[in-house]
Parts: sequence; C-alpha cells; structure tokens
Amino acid sequence: MASQEMASAAARTYEAKALDRFLRAALQAAGADTATTDAVTRALMHGSLFGMDTHGVRLLPHYLRAIRGGRVNATPSPALVEDFHAVGVLDGDDGHGALNAYVAADIAIDKARRFGIGAVSIRRSSHFGPAGAFALHIAEAGMVGLAMCNSDSFMRLQDGAQRFHGTNPLAAAAPVAGGHPWLLDMATSSIPFNRVRLMASLGLDLQPGVASDHGGVDTTDPHSAVMLAPIGGPQYGYKGAGIAGLVEILSAVLGGALLSPQIAPMVSDDMSTPRNVGAFVLAIDPEAFGGREVFLTAMQTYRDLLRGSATVEGGTVRAPGDRAFGDADRRPRDGVPVDPDTIVAFAEIARTYGLQAPQG
Repeated sequence: MASQEMASAAARTYEAKALDRFLRAALQAAGADTATTDAVTRALMHGSLFGMDTHGVRLLPHYLRAIRGGRVNATPSPALVEDFHAVGVLDGDDGHGALNAYVAADIAIDKARRFGIGAVSIRRSSHFGPAGAFALHIAEAGMVGLAMCNSDSFMRLQDGAQRFHGTNPLAAAAPVAGGHPWLLDMATSSIPFNRVRLMASLGLDLQPGVASDHGGVDTTDPHSAVMLAPIGGPQYGYKGAGIAGLVEILSAVLGGALLSPQIAPMVSDDMSTPRNVGAFVLAIDPEAFGGREVFLTAMQTYRDLLRGSATVEGGTVRAPGDRAFGDADRRPRDGVPVDPDTIVAFAEIARTYGLQAPQG
C-alpha cells in the first residue's frame, strides 16, 4: 500500500490544514475560480488523507501547469446538455475533472431523490484525481455511489505490447449503519501510473508483474516503466482489460468524450490543448428499493460478517475502505506524508507565485 511505503520511505509529514491552505493559495494564484479551487483542494486532500498518495497533493504541480497553460479552463461553466428524467450528460467546459465530478454527483443525487436512480455522463473534462472522493460524496448523501473515468492510454491489453486503455479507475461507496461507508477505489490497471512516479520519487522498486518497458517486457524499475499491466496478471489480465473497457463505454462512448487512445497524454509539453476526458457517476437511493433503514442495517450485517471471516495464520480481513478510513482518522492528527519530489515542487510553486511553502 502506498500509505505504508510513504511511512517507511523518505517522506516528510505536514499538517493537513497547512497543505489545504497552500493548495487553495496556489490554485487561486494560478487563476482558478472559487468553485474549481474548492473542488480540486477537496479532492486532493481526500487522496492524501485517505492514503491515496498517488492521487493526493502530489498532483498539484501538474494541475497548476494545466491551468496556467490553458489545457484546463480555470473559470468553467459546466452545464447539462442532455437531461432526460433520471439521466443526463454534463458538458464540463474543459474545466477541472474534480469540479465536473462533484457537479455531476450532485445532479445524480438530486435525480436519485426524485427517480430512485440518477446517472450522469461527463464530457469535455480532465483528470479528476481520486475517484473515491466522488463516490464517497454520494454515499455521504445516503446513497450508493459509483464514479469512474477514462484517461489517456497507459495500460496494455493482456499479451499486448502497447498502451491502449487508460488506468480507467472506478470507485463505489455505500452508507453503513453505525460506521464509515463501505468504500472501494481502484484502478483497472495493476497500479495507477502515478504510483510509478511516486515509487521513483521514493527510490523504491515496483512489484513484479505490474509494469512493462517499451517492448511490453515486465520491469520493476519505475524509471523504465512506460506502460502498466491490467489487473489479473499474465494469465487473467483479460479481466482487468475487460473492466477497463466497461469504464471506457460508460465514461467516453456513452457521453461523447474521447476514447483513451485518442486522448492527449497527461504528461506532455502541450499544456494548452484541452483533452476531452470522460467520466460517469451514478447515485442509487435505497429508499426506492427495500427502504433506507433496511439497506443500512443489511450493509452493517454484511460488513460485520466480512470482517469476521476466517483468516489464514497471521492474516487480517478488512472491508473495503477500512484502511483508507484508518488513514483518514490518523493523518489529521499525525500529519500527512509528502514525497521528496513533491516537496521540491512545492518550494518551486511558492517561489513562482510568491507564496509561503508549507513547513514539514
């Protein structure tokens, strides 16, 4: 887990409030409007507080370059361009993906309250950060939430030797009586590509079988990794590739965004051309099915049974979200770890915009 590696490697811890202030100041200095600043800060802090360090504050330097270069519209006006009862299509106006995902989630929640279910496809968006932030937002409204997006090609197919799908993450969350929501947040690739960059910053090797070099040959060197393997490994990678394809259909094909192989690379010298990334959010109101209280109680029973399942010797069974919520409980008290490359980037951002860098 990234949170474990951050705790044991060359990372420095920072006060969460100080990071939040720095993110807001930097985004505003780069020209982002209030709505964009709030959404991006909220999403990145979710990533760092919940142990999703690959999709936390370390993304700030990239987002600032995209905003300053014009790739991401700093003052967008996202709007529904298709609105049919329980479903809709949101045109993101080339705004930041986090803003568009939160806007779409709120629309989906409102639709679910009226129709029992709400689904919104997003086009003309950008990288949205940690998918779990948006699924959790829906769960906190008392509903089952689903969030996913496509992205530029990073992941090869099973036995493939070129990038095809993006990491195409998906997240799901559901409220539970008497506790934190059930929360799943995953890439359909073996690891997200931001994990490759994080491991390089920490000076650590990748695990075998998760990334490949230019020829599709496995490598554990993060500096040599240029593509990712789908989840499922050498024998069962078709499963990860198939799930990535489902994300592609819902996020891009359904709403009219670009397909992963058509999206301009995230890491590029071109920071002026919008990318038209797609995303998809879904909200389900339990009240429209068996009833809210019945659902919440059944979810509590399910999670209790899961946590109480027998384990191998020395093993631990955890429900989806247990580790993340554990980090979210500890990190505001103990500090948020930040990797060395991001610390250097923060200092450069502070110099560029005349800000005070957070102190670890």
